[in-house]
Amino acid sequence: MCYHLRELRKERGLSQRALAKLLHISHSAYSRYERGQRSPSIETAYALARFYHVSIDYLAGITDDPQPYW
Repeated sequence: MCYHLRELRKERGLSQRALAKLLHISHSAYSRYERGQRSPSIETAYALARFYHVSIDYLAGITDDPQPYW
C-alpha cells in the first residue's frame, strides 16, 4: 500500500527502526510496509500520513499529489 514510504523516510533522515518506534509499531512491520509485503492498518496509515503531512492517497500511490485533504 505505502508507495512513497521509503523516499519520505529517507528525505527526513530517519531509519526504519526510528520511525517504527515513533509510530509504536515493530521494525519488521514497518520494513514490510516499505517492501510492499504488508499493508498498514488504517490507523497506522493515518498516522504515517499525519507524520509526513501527506494524504493517504499519496501513500497508497493513488495520486502523485502529496497534499493532504485536511
